[in-house]
Amino acid sequence: MKILQRYFAVTILQAVAFLLVALLALQAFMDLTGELPSVGQNGYTIQYAFLYVLVRLPAHVYEVMPLAALIGTIYTMAQFAATSEFTIMRAASMSTGMVAGMLARVGLVLVVITFIFGELVAPRTAPLAEKIKLSARGAAISSEFRSGLWTKDIVKSDGMRGTVTGTRFFNARQVGPDGTLLDVKLYEFDTSFRLRSITLAKTGTFKGDNNWQLSDVTENIFTNPALLKPGSEANLANNFAQDSSLIETRHSASKDLLSEVTPKILSVAGSDPERMSANELAVYTRHLQENKQETERFKIAFWKKLFDPLAIFVLMALALPFGYLHTRSGGVSLKIFVGIMIGVSFQLVNSLFSHLGMLSAFPAFVTALAPSMLFLALALGALWWVERH
Repeated sequence: MKILQRYFAVTILQAVAFLLVALLALQAFMDLTGELPSVGQNGYTIQYAFLYVLVRLPAHVYEVMPLAALIGTIYTMAQFAATSEFTIMRAASMSTGMVAGMLARVGLVLVVITFIFGELVAPRTAPLAEKIKLSARGAAISSEFRSGLWTKDIVKSDGMRGTVTGTRFFNARQVGPDGTLLDVKLYEFDTSFRLRSITLAKTGTFKGDNNWQLSDVTENIFTNPALLKPGSEANLANNFAQDSSLIETRHSASKDLLSEVTPKILSVAGSDPERMSANELAVYTRHLQENKQETERFKIAFWKKLFDPLAIFVLMALALPFGYLHTRSGGVSLKIFVGIMIGVSFQLVNSLFSHLGMLSAFPAFVTALAPSMLFLALALGALWWVERH
């Protein structure tokens, strides 16, 4: 059995590696095609475009590995069936359970590789690719809003500890490639959502330990006593007409700011959840929960990050019945085409369940796990059918 296990592993891994290279080449070609319109603008040369596409490839490994595993395994099993090798193996008392176990061991190797690329390599190379592109063009990161990037923070009585004393809305017009904030605005409210201060700063630099250093700072502190008294809601109609003398303005060259908002949170705030690592999703989801913001989309993306690599086992199980189909049931090319359709169907169903999960009351982990369970049922049904026929 060790010889058969080695034979299965080498043959499948060779096929998967070949398909992985082909799919990555196709993805790189499409990425490069998308970058060509920007070549020649603001110093963005074709060399930078090639480098940008190259650095983005590790992130694509995570995306295309399940499809490469599916098609590679189908190709291997179809070849075994075409040359009658699989029939001989079965005649030599190799059961379906034994074949499934050998495929599972090969699948474990592919799952580990996928996790490494998805959680360790891609989260580092994807931001690097964006920095290369932005640095070459002399641009800065900004959000889809015209006013820049927005996020929410909680103000506590003792810096990062103590009781909650208010809420702060964090706005930066632009975020530089090195993480520096440009044109920072901070709107601070008390627990009754009454405006306490507006802080303007030219730049903001992260110093570590949740500490930001703001430069060229202007603070507008609202000192209207009516605003500071609890239960003064009846006076709110006159708050907009308050005397300007009740607004204290302070200017300083620099100021330290303690905030739960970090460059990592700012970077993921404007990112697609599907391209974030599980660790980044967990950190950002916790931040949203603390600020009582919507988290369902990020919870679904988090569970998908955990379950999607495990879908390799399911897709390889779907490939197993192809070993029972003889050449008269279709050539190798037809079986590969069917495998491609299965892979595309899985991606579509996976995406469909993600969108349905945000519209329904199903738990996030159920939404992320449901496509794999559905295709696993199809794989078991296909195995039962081929064994009976």
